[in-house]
Amino acid sequence: MPVLELPESLFGLDDGALLSFVEYGFGQTTLLVHGSLCDYRYWRWQMAALGEYGRVIAPSLRGYWPNALQGSAPNTRFSVQQHAQDLVDLIHATSPDQPVNVVGHSRGAHVAMEMALQAPGAIRALVLADPGMNLAGIDNNRTFLREAATAISQGHDEQGLATFIDAVSGTDTWRRMTGWFKTMVRDNATTLLSQAHEADSEHDPQRFATITCPVLLLGGQQSPPRYAKTLDVLQKHIKNARRDSIALASHGMNLANPKSFNRKVLEFLGS
Repeated sequence: MPVLELPESLFGLDDGALLSFVEYGFGQTTLLVHGSLCDYRYWRWQMAALGEYGRVIAPSLRGYWPNALQGSAPNTRFSVQQHAQDLVDLIHATSPDQPVNVVGHSRGAHVAMEMALQAPGAIRALVLADPGMNLAGIDNNRTFLREAATAISQGHDEQGLATFIDAVSGTDTWRRMTGWFKTMVRDNATTLLSQAHEADSEHDPQRFATITCPVLLLGGQQSPPRYAKTLDVLQKHIKNARRDSIALASHGMNLANPKSFNRKVLEFLGS
C-alpha cells in the first residue's frame, strides 16, 4: 500500500485562519477528519486506497500542524463546533455541487457528527471510527487528558504524550509506536492545552437522533471498552446507523489494520 507524497494546499477561513490539506483522486468527495494529536498525515494509508474510487481530501484541523498552536494559553477558537464549521466551509468551497462523505476518527468523528448537524444537506454519508466524546453514564476517564496537558505545560512532553496515547489505545502503545507517528504527535503536543478545556463537556446523544444520512459505526476490536459503549449509545439514537469492527486493531484501527479499514469504508460508501 503506497504512501503518497502529495502537495499541500491552503484554504483561507473568514477570520484569517488557514487550513492545510492534501487531496488525491477524482469524483465523489470523501473528507477525512483526524482526531487528537494528529493532522492530515494520520491518513497516510487511506489516501491512495480510497483515492482509487473517488476524490479524497484530508485537512489538518484549525490549530494543528503545520499551523500548530504555540504557547501555553488555551485558544478560544479551538472547539469541536469550530472545527466542524471550518470543515463545512471547506467542503462548500471544494465540493459546491454535491454532498460529500465524511470519515472521522476519535475526536474527529465527533467533529464529523457536528458537521452533519450544522449542514445536513452537505453530507452524503458518515463513517465514525471510535468516536471520542463524553456521554452521560459512560466513564470516559477524562482525567487522563488533563494529566497529559498538565505534563506538557510543565515541559514534560514525552510523559504527557505517553499518558494520552496509552489511555486511548492501551498500555505501552506510545513506546511501541513508529517514528513517523511519534513525530506527528510531538508536532501537535500543544493542542492538548486547548483541548483540555473541552474535557468536561457532556453531550446529549438525543441531538444526534436528527442525523438522517447513512452512518457506519466502526470500532477497533481491541479498543478500550469506553469506545464500544459510546458506539452502543450512538447506535441506539442514530436511525440509519449500521455497525462493524476492525479485527486485530485498537483505537488507531486505520493504521493497525488499514486493509480491513479501507475495505469496510469503501464497501459502505459504495452501498
